[in-house]
Amino acid sequence: MATATLTSKGQITLPRVVREKLGVSAGDRVEFVELAEGQFAVVPAVDDVRALKGIVAKPRKALSIEEMRRIVAKRGSGT
Repeated sequence: MATATLTSKGQITLPRVVREKLGVSAGDRVEFVELAEGQFAVVPAVDDVRALKGIVAKPRKALSIEEMRRIVAKRGSGT
């Protein structure tokens, strides 16, 4: 079992075996996900920006500024 000690500044060093299994290195971010009361999972937050490709569809046609204003006004009015 890997363990770490909390410093007076609230920091920990992830043991090497944990870093290797998570696939993280210096400068990478990790997330703490609460699983249950008092239990957390440590997961890497190192998604590649290329994973975002294609999540936004291309517009069907170009809109004029006036068309955009009409759409925003209509949606803002709740109709």
